Amino acid sequence: MRLELKKFVLRLKHTFSISRESHDFQDTLIVSLNKDGKIGYGEATSNPYYQITVERMMMEIEGIKNEIESFDFTIPQEFHQFLTEKELSNFSICALDLAAHDLYGKLLEKPLYEIWGTKPEPYPITNYTIGIAEIDTMVAKMKERPWPIYKIKLGTDNDVHIVKELRKHTDAIFRIDANCAWTAEETIYNAPQLKDLGVEFLEQPLKADDWEGMERVIHKSVLPVIADESCIVEADVEKCALHFNGINIKLTKCGGLTPALRMLKKARDMGLKTMVGCMTESTVGISAIAQLLPQLDYVDMDGALLLKEDIAEGIKIEEGGNVVFPDLPGSGITLR
Repeated sequence: MRLELKKFVLRLKHTFSISRESHDFQDTLIVSLNKDGKIGYGEATSNPYYQITVERMMMEIEGIKNEIESFDFTIPQEFHQFLTEKELSNFSICALDLAAHDLYGKLLEKPLYEIWGTKPEPYPITNYTIGIAEIDTMVAKMKERPWPIYKIKLGTDNDVHIVKELRKHTDAIFRIDANCAWTAEETIYNAPQLKDLGVEFLEQPLKADDWEGMERVIHKSVLPVIADESCIVEADVEKCALHFNGINIKLTKCGGLTPALRMLKKARDMGLKTMVGCMTESTVGISAIAQLLPQLDYVDMDGALLLKEDIAEGIKIEEGGNVVFPDLPGSGITLR
């Protein structure tokens, strides 16, 4: 295989804010693996919460470039196992694993969902994310992109009031993501009011390690609770089953499609709702997530919709959430 790495700076349409940070640009790493005339693409973004930069990922991957290029690639699972034995962050492994899966599908001339024995329909509709801002700005963003499901980022002193104001302008389903900003007491208190306002579930209301608080929430919240920051890798799924109603898997955090597939199976076996979420990323990463759609109850794959300009082509998300799969196999990705 031939390995290539390239950094891109993605420009967002609007400033994007959550409870702990705001940004107008997003650094991302695109990995390409070239074998037998086919090119597979993968992606992983920088992330200050996990202390990941593109420069760190490039340094990690460049350190084993010769080993990667001499690896006898046959199936992504063996390649992923090889990567886990090296000194790589999960973000770096993710970018390489996504590229390996895209390459594998292109070599077999089949989309990944078909290789996995699934069909692309029916599938859950992605939510569209509204970041924390002044209420008028949040309303304007909803009007700019009418959508059937919105994920509302919260973590302020007047969260319920914000949802009440937003509800005046749409009948869409709401999902609430507090990004670890609430306490157990706040969550239990807010839940009935939010349920009355058409909220479907709460995502990661408490700090990732507040298991005692989640023990209270899972027994007293009138809304389902989905783990995000509390569910990073495969070993977290079992613990989350005792504290959450479902899990939101991020490919960058767990290390790519290979572990995500195992996590989804384990979650289903344990009776958990399944969800995959995205970062603010390009169509490279989003197209990989789309291959998992038949296995999911919920999905958050609007990352590329938040960009001013995309850097790739692959799956397309039409207004209202309809997904158009590309004719290309694998994840169906080409760089612009």
